[in-house]
Amino acid sequence: METLVAKKAPLRVLYVENNAHLGLAFGQKFGSMLDITVVPDQEEALASLEEGLSPDLILLNGESGVIEFLEFLDSVPHFSELPVILISESFRPDLSAKPFKGHVIDVFPPNYSEEALRTRLGYIIQKKRYREAERPAHKSTKIRVPIGKRIFDIVVSFTALALLSPLLLVVIILIKLDSKGPIFYGSKRVGAGYKIFSMYKFRTMRTDADKMLAGMSSQNMYNKPVEEPTNELCDECKVIGACQRLLFLDNQQMCEKIYHRNQQAKAKFMKFKEDPRVTRLGKILRNTSIDELPQLYNILRGDMSFVGNRPLPPYEAEKLTATGYARRFAAPAGLTGLWQVTKRGKAKVSDLERIQLDVLYAKKYSFKTDLIIMIKTVKALFQKENV
Repeated sequence: METLVAKKAPLRVLYVENNAHLGLAFGQKFGSMLDITVVPDQEEALASLEEGLSPDLILLNGESGVIEFLEFLDSVPHFSELPVILISESFRPDLSAKPFKGHVIDVFPPNYSEEALRTRLGYIIQKKRYREAERPAHKSTKIRVPIGKRIFDIVVSFTALALLSPLLLVVIILIKLDSKGPIFYGSKRVGAGYKIFSMYKFRTMRTDADKMLAGMSSQNMYNKPVEEPTNELCDECKVIGACQRLLFLDNQQMCEKIYHRNQQAKAKFMKFKEDPRVTRLGKILRNTSIDELPQLYNILRGDMSFVGNRPLPPYEAEKLTATGYARRFAAPAGLTGLWQVTKRGKAKVSDLERIQLDVLYAKKYSFKTDLIIMIKTVKALFQKENV
């Protein structure tokens, strides 16, 4: 086993190569950016790993025994996510299938471009640096709710739960008769100050609703059209004839500029018209907003307020971390809010308009505005659109 150590190299690479000349040449080319350990075969590589060698990346030249080698990595928890780059002439595995999935991140031919491999290694080094960078643990910001608002929430929510208890009991029975599954649906939501809590509703959807969501993105009312495919060059790179800002994401190459443009085009919220996941009874509960009544318990607990900005699922909240968007989380999470009484059920509303209304409420909210919103909410309870 031969070790070619670079000064302050940020990436430890185990290079499996039975040709000593190729191993030496690799060290001369990449020794300045890598800490390289060269072994002649996979058996020696496994022995090195068992002896305590802990590489950040394995570079594997050859085709025979690859599956067995990857299966060994899977069997050891410490190496179960160790990335591997294959160097092969004709071997083109399905990287989405086991045992390649989770390990093999790229395949290069033996006559690979030094520049291409250097770019790939550079990306892995940057990823490691980012992962190891010291960052303070994130703490949810405590949002102080005005004392009058909190007292109002406690008194009204407790009174409402007591008065509505017969209705709640009837709905519970109907849900059990209508479809199989739990009565209540609890899901994680991000509220004021990015605080995560479980928000409760009466179940209005099928039990496999979350699994169906992945195949419904094209029906999202907030979607924006993407004009160019992701594999095309941006205008700047077309002039040169090659991408100057290349990213490697999920085993694909993509222009960084086009990637950011497509990310901006992705909808920040999810809403569907005539949602096929909703049950028969669920449509009635949604159109009358009865499905929201269990959130009175959230209000009583202090997770939410009667009026505020709707708490978002984590996958939506993580898209709203820019300064202009994050301001919406400075207001309490609410059962109803400014967006609901001005735009609710209108298909033409954009996600940007919704964010702007949330930010406006966060800046201007007061007891007076809350009362106005609650009065308007009564008028908006019965909506025509099934969204």
